[in-house]
Amino acid sequence: MNRDLIIKELDLLFSDPKCELEYTRDYELLLSVMLSAQTTDKRVNIVTRELYSKYDTLEKLDSLSENKLNEYLKSIGFHKTKSKYFKTIVSELLKIGYVPNDRDFLEKLPGVGRKTASVVLGQLYDEPSFAVDTHVYRTSKRLGITKEKDDVLKTEIKLKKYFDKETWNRVNSQLVLFGRYYCTSKNPKCDTCNLKCICKNKRK
Repeated sequence: MNRDLIIKELDLLFSDPKCELEYTRDYELLLSVMLSAQTTDKRVNIVTRELYSKYDTLEKLDSLSENKLNEYLKSIGFHKTKSKYFKTIVSELLKIGYVPNDRDFLEKLPGVGRKTASVVLGQLYDEPSFAVDTHVYRTSKRLGITKEKDDVLKTEIKLKKYFDKETWNRVNSQLVLFGRYYCTSKNPKCDTCNLKCICKNKRK
């Protein structure tokens, strides 16, 4: 079965998959995932290392002016918009002091959509979820799990049906890394890929 082949290969490539965003506090993860939209995790980490180190509480982050925050975030795409989101998220979290295990609460925050909420809930609370980012969206099509016409939500639904619930978070993280380092958008490493026998993209 293709599913077994996929899981076997992903386990070989990424036996201990980890989120590559750097964080030490729950709110740092939420903020970093929000910032990572249309920007690489590597770039976000470069920006947030100093920011989170110098402003190491929600109160300190809240004290930042938008202009000062923009100075930190200026190398990130859409930094002015994200600065506004950042300020509001920090302000909302200050009211309760932590990131709750509550999808509805998270998705009401600016800049936090279904994907971001899924990443946060999966990482912080081990809530079974499938966060469909650009890598998961691409690789799931190439591996024949989803169709070209499927949108992000349809992709998530199909992935959840395809894989056992207890494996969702692990496989999700593995597919992100697989798409990031092997099944890349441009110049994928097809010659050394053990999943090319089921790949729908190989003929293109």
